[in-house]
Amino acid sequence: MSWIYLFIAAVFEICWAIGLKYTYGFTKLWPSVLTVSAMIASFIFLSSALKSIPIGTAYAVWTGIGAAGTAIFGMLFLQESRELVRLFSIFLIIAGVTGLRYFSH
Repeated sequence: MSWIYLFIAAVFEICWAIGLKYTYGFTKLWPSVLTVSAMIASFIFLSSALKSIPIGTAYAVWTGIGAAGTAIFGMLFLQESRELVRLFSIFLIIAGVTGLRYFSH
C-alpha cells in the first residue's frame, strides 16, 4: 500500500508543480488554493508512504515521478521542447524510478 501512497503523492506533486505556473506568484486566488491543496495532499501521501519505504528511496521516487510527469505535461500541453536529449533524460529518470521501485527493500 505504501507504494500506492507514494505514487499518489507524486501525482499530486505534478499537480502542484504545474499549478504554480497558474498562481502567478500566488496572486490568483483559486489557482493558489488548488495548488496549496495539492501540496498538502502530496505531503500527506508522502508521509504515509514513509511508514515503510526508506526516506532516500521515497524521496527519489517522489521527485523523479514529479519531475518527469511535469516535463511531459509541459511538452504535451505547453509547447515545451521535445528534443531527443530531453526525451532521453526523462527516460533515464523513469528508469531510475523503476529501478528504485523494484530493487529497494
